Amino acid sequence: MDLTRERLLAAYRTMRTIRSFEQTLNELSQAGKVPGFLHLYAGTEAVAAGVCAHLNERDHVASTHRGHGHCIAKGVDLCGMMAEIFGRRTGICKGKGGSMHIADTERGMLGANGIVGGGIALAAGAALSAKVRRSGGVAISFFGDGATNEGTFHESLNMAAIYRLPVVFVVENNGYGEATPAEYHASVPDLAVRAQAYGIPGVIADGMDFFDVCAKAGDAIARARRGEGPTLLECKCYRYYGHYVGDPLTYRTKEESEKVRATRDPLDCFERRVSADGTLAEGELRRVDDEVAAAVAAAVQYAEASPLPELADLTADVYVCYTAGGEG
Repeated sequence: MDLTRERLLAAYRTMRTIRSFEQTLNELSQAGKVPGFLHLYAGTEAVAAGVCAHLNERDHVASTHRGHGHCIAKGVDLCGMMAEIFGRRTGICKGKGGSMHIADTERGMLGANGIVGGGIALAAGAALSAKVRRSGGVAISFFGDGATNEGTFHESLNMAAIYRLPVVFVVENNGYGEATPAEYHASVPDLAVRAQAYGIPGVIADGMDFFDVCAKAGDAIARARRGEGPTLLECKCYRYYGHYVGDPLTYRTKEESEKVRATRDPLDCFERRVSADGTLAEGELRRVDDEVAAAVAAAVQYAEASPLPELADLTADVYVCYTAGGEG
């Protein structure tokens, strides 16, 4: 991909939007204004932005319980997302899904998923559909390091390899499976080597570096579009907040988190690079910051002003399957 000024500005806007959206949600949750659990994506913006920069309307994404960043990078409406998280009737899923189940099929977002590794097989299925229909589409599955120990991970990679499906499996290795360090729950230091068992490429990217993720994701997605099959892309990254909002974070130190924020922050790294080579001016980036802040604030206002679901909505969009005998 040719990273033109326009594309770089778009990438920065995506990352800044994710960061602002998540920081705002953290504040709202702490203030008791958002119901349910929240799993925030802040710190890993470069992964969603770097991968989704290569996607189009034919492509599909399957997400995780930490899915806000993937939704934003795939173009899901901010107001609809915020209203969904607030449980409002105007939400993307009419207030019935909440934070962990945002889906927008019109944007190719197959949905976040509260089941660890639950989206991996869904992405393989979307890739199989794309291959059968010859749509030219590619499927992306985002999941955490802990999900690589699930059976669905191995089953899906095996099937995708056999059928040479156009899918990229993206491991967001943030170092912790909930509260368990990756070196404790995984038998290998680099999860990408697990690709060897299925005869597909295993690639490691610096998940805090947009440019590294973008380059390696681009190669994997291009390979999938050419009909050469799947890739396992491991992005080594770091989540800024706990596993969930309110997590006491007893499993890592404050010093560890502060060091990463000070030296490896994906937005800071991006800005230093584009500023050093003169591609983008600081004023351009600050304008994006202001525009994003206004957009997120507008999304909050929209959500707060939106109505709650009504009692009649309880049975809307509920599907029942009947057997031939009339019962089901």
